[in-house]
Amino acid sequence: MVFSSPTFLFFFLPITLLLNFLFQKYKLRNTVLLLLSLFFYIFGEGELVLMMLASITVNFFLGKWIEKKNSKKALAIGVAINLLILVINKYTNFFIENINILLTGLDISPVDSIYIKLPVGISFYTFQSISYLIDVYRKNNKAQKNFVDLALYVSLFPQLIAGPIVRYKDIAHQLKSRVLTFGQFAYGIERFIIGLGKKVIIANSLAVVADVIFDLNTSQIDSYTAWLGIIFYSLQIYFDFSGYSDMAIGLGHMLGFKFLENFNFPYISKSIKEFWRRWHISLSLWFRDYLYISLGGNRGGKYKTYRNLFIVFLLTGLWHGASWNFIIWGLIHGAFIIIERLGFDMVLSKTSFIQHIYTLIVVITAWVFFRIENFSDACNYITVMFFGNSTEVTYSSNMFLSADTVTLFIIAVILAFNGFKVFINKLKSNFKILNNSNVITMFDTIKTIGLIIILLYSVINVAVGSYNPFIYFRF
Repeated sequence: MVFSSPTFLFFFLPITLLLNFLFQKYKLRNTVLLLLSLFFYIFGEGELVLMMLASITVNFFLGKWIEKKNSKKALAIGVAINLLILVINKYTNFFIENINILLTGLDISPVDSIYIKLPVGISFYTFQSISYLIDVYRKNNKAQKNFVDLALYVSLFPQLIAGPIVRYKDIAHQLKSRVLTFGQFAYGIERFIIGLGKKVIIANSLAVVADVIFDLNTSQIDSYTAWLGIIFYSLQIYFDFSGYSDMAIGLGHMLGFKFLENFNFPYISKSIKEFWRRWHISLSLWFRDYLYISLGGNRGGKYKTYRNLFIVFLLTGLWHGASWNFIIWGLIHGAFIIIERLGFDMVLSKTSFIQHIYTLIVVITAWVFFRIENFSDACNYITVMFFGNSTEVTYSSNMFLSADTVTLFIIAVILAFNGFKVFINKLKSNFKILNNSNVITMFDTIKTIGLIIILLYSVINVAVGSYNPFIYFRF
């Protein structure tokens, strides 16, 4: 059940908000919300909910054991069990495929692959479970004594499928003492509508152009078309994923929870290091706090720091999917962060414009490996991007640049690069200088009308079935 589906918008969400409001002052509120979250997961994943419940049960007792023993051994066992569940479900066939390459080279019969239905959201709820165990071990929080509360933390439907990754220490107190206010609920509605608009109006429209270009053979397109395809995809994945995060954060507020931000205009970054402070922030913080620091961070000298960064970004890529292309995507980012630490950032720091262009080229080029599953196809696409085709092509970029497409692209760029927010803040500042007492009311009215228009247009698109699953659902 995706947030941009009729079932969610017209059935599940209204019922959930009503029940959450009715039980807000009762001890059963977490139980009710847990049952709703489990129904949300069952609706799409069916019996795979049993795996999640088994994982929660195991971690419930592991947390108590870790708190009682306070030993690294207990923590190691807990982390190993969680990772084993993730590896078996997500990476078994990836390992088999690579073993078969070796066996084929040795003229040995390959191993049969195993059918495993990947549970949606397993990468997210596994990382949340691990964060719980580590937070208990580090004494950031006590082990949860209430099974319902721990189960709700792991399975809370707004962030269950595609994040943001909510760390236990950031939400533990909210499981017990959250208070839902009118202002918080209103803010949640606003964030949800903005996220819905990002997904339905912008991301889905960008996907139309990107998907058509990526479905073409690379020998059929010129360099401009290749760049057009990956730029549209870069914008699509940003609005798709940040739109989901906005919706999740908005839903959290409507239920009384406050989740941390997950995106902060990543495409305005001037380095790859900065990009990862702005893109998928919850994942970056998770790897920093639970892996990078545990490996020693930057405390063991520069070579160990580079090793730690290599490991982090290797696993960042692998976390996204069981494919060498994802690993390469992660290592590209890791390599450029190491290059920047070696002094390249000082070279670039003299010119802000060059910093920005460099970052965009690296990020956009790396997205090719993220979008195209086959390694050789990805390399061919990048070759066309930078060197074009030596033969006559069938498609050129102007064939995809209608008036609507150009308008959509301009709007997407303005929004992605924080242009609209800067404009509004500047406009508000000028009005304040004029000391206009009706400014706040005027802006609030305009914003409300804008949100209503976005909601209505999005709902119309959803009602006619013009929506796609979120890109990050497959992770």
